[in-house]
Amino acid sequence: MTDPNSSGIHPTAIVAPEASLGNGVEIGPYCVVGSQVSLGDGVKLHSHVVIDGLTTIGEDTAIYPFASIGLPPQDLKYRGEDSRLVIGARNQIREHVTMNPGTEGGAMETRVGDDCLFMIATHVAHDCIIGNHVILANNAALGGHVVVDDYAIIGGLSAVHQFVRIGAHAMVGGMSGIEQDLIPFGSAMGERARLRGLNLVGLQRRDFSREDIQTLRTAYRLMFAPEGTLAERIDDVVRLYGENVAVMEIVEFIRAETSRAVLQPKSSNGS
Repeated sequence: MTDPNSSGIHPTAIVAPEASLGNGVEIGPYCVVGSQVSLGDGVKLHSHVVIDGLTTIGEDTAIYPFASIGLPPQDLKYRGEDSRLVIGARNQIREHVTMNPGTEGGAMETRVGDDCLFMIATHVAHDCIIGNHVILANNAALGGHVVVDDYAIIGGLSAVHQFVRIGAHAMVGGMSGIEQDLIPFGSAMGERARLRGLNLVGLQRRDFSREDIQTLRTAYRLMFAPEGTLAERIDDVVRLYGENVAVMEIVEFIRAETSRAVLQPKSSNGS
């Protein structure tokens, strides 16, 4: 329950008495916090932030002016069901970011992990699942039901189509349109994006060994070679590199049941 006399709440803020506030929460000028909102310890709302719906925000998350968090999803099938938005700890949610709860057509929940950065005007649509340490650069937008795994980076002005998966440690270049699944450790770019290789810079920054990076490069070349089918090439990769954890993460991603095809490199004939 909120204390209207709390020194952490600016007098111009409107905070529902039923909202749950942890220790050390700061709510700045002109913020609006709904009755079903739960803010963890140390959460800071800078000013003009609107949070509503069944929304839970983890400890030490900071939300900047004009962000809209937990309001109804932009889905014509939504009928007011009591779906949720769950945001983890230590996230940075910058100006004009929008995040929507789930829908009955999904898992009834949108979930964001820990230690993520959502830059200005990024959008997380209904039923998305975002991992830990994810970065969305300015104006990047995720359609409904998108999955973004740990340490992935989505470049500025990019758009990810609904139901697409972005694998762990993947990198999407700026101004890209992603219509198919992007493998873990992959790098993609383009108006209609194609797989451009591995995110080698990201691998080096996250202290992958030189041996692991070389193994990933060799396995990648085999996976996307022109000979045979993808299934046949994946079987060859498992036979040769089945004990390598990073390689098997890509294999399991490709083999998972999904509604989208896997993003492919541009072929030598330009197709």
